[in-house]
Amino acid sequence: MQKSESSSYLGPGGLDISKAFFKPIQNAAPPSTTKRHTKVSVIGTGNVGMAIAQTILTQDLADELALVDAKADKLRGEMLDLQHAAAFLPRTKINASIDYSITSGSDLCIVTAGARQIAGESRLNLIQRNLTLFKAIIPPLAKYSPDCILMIVSNPVDVLTYVAWKLSGFPVNRVIGSGTNLDSSRFRFLLADHLDVNAQDVQAYIIGEHGDSSVALWSSISVGGVPVLSFLDRQQIAYEKETLEKIRKEVVQGAYEVISLKGYTSWAIGYSVANLARTILRDQRRIHPVSVLAKGFYGIDGGDVFLSLPAQLGRNGVLGVTNVELTDWEAQQLKNSAMAILEVQKQLDI
Repeated sequence: MQKSESSSYLGPGGLDISKAFFKPIQNAAPPSTTKRHTKVSVIGTGNVGMAIAQTILTQDLADELALVDAKADKLRGEMLDLQHAAAFLPRTKINASIDYSITSGSDLCIVTAGARQIAGESRLNLIQRNLTLFKAIIPPLAKYSPDCILMIVSNPVDVLTYVAWKLSGFPVNRVIGSGTNLDSSRFRFLLADHLDVNAQDVQAYIIGEHGDSSVALWSSISVGGVPVLSFLDRQQIAYEKETLEKIRKEVVQGAYEVISLKGYTSWAIGYSVANLARTILRDQRRIHPVSVLAKGFYGIDGGDVFLSLPAQLGRNGVLGVTNVELTDWEAQQLKNSAMAILEVQKQLDI
């Protein structure tokens, strides 16, 4: 019996509508070899991971998004929930699996998996609970996406970025921690609030550990291009270092306060990481305070330690570290921050 035209589109799943719906263009050229397909994988679908995934989707940063988690039912539920929003989002292929092979060919792998920070708990106390987990996560990511950029968000982010670097075997420019990018956003918000200006007009960095020993670079803060501290000195406007330190402590306590109130942080870190992803995937070469291998910068030479420095990011990961002029006090605080992280690393079996 001769097959009908429509029967040629029948497969195991029934009618292949994609072939029946459109007639092919005759003599069409093959797809351009220069067209780039961008794939992002998010490891961990807790509150932080899903906030990042959702923000990446709404900002149209990836052609394909892969989600990985150990909890199969929750993972499938999160995938379906995002897929059902397809009519309201830019076109992105969304997949999920407990198997890391789904991350194959990723441009960027974002690791958020880890034990949740308990109210009042220091980020550095999380290290032992997360080290074993990373030994199961990082090697398969490196196997399936050997050319990707690894971005670590799990806390304590500086130590775990070091762990990821060691476990992956990647060159140092392709392993980045989200670091103090969010801390610096909180810092800019608080300064803008004090000065009654838009936070986007405030240039200010928090560097060092993403945590209690972070360093506020007061000497380089500017608003609308005007250096703040030198302006106050020229105008003979008095300010107290205690006031400045109070603002820095508000930045450090910001995450703890959110955790104590709602149980976790999610939205701000989601926007922060999407901000980093945009700079990397679109090769924007912007400056971000992120966790990088700090050895050799600003007099840090005690060992291989990752902490946040103002770094230029692009498609190849870390392109360089900005040569910000630090005061003697800031440089010493940064070294103290590095020593605090190194003390924790000495306890690791890696």
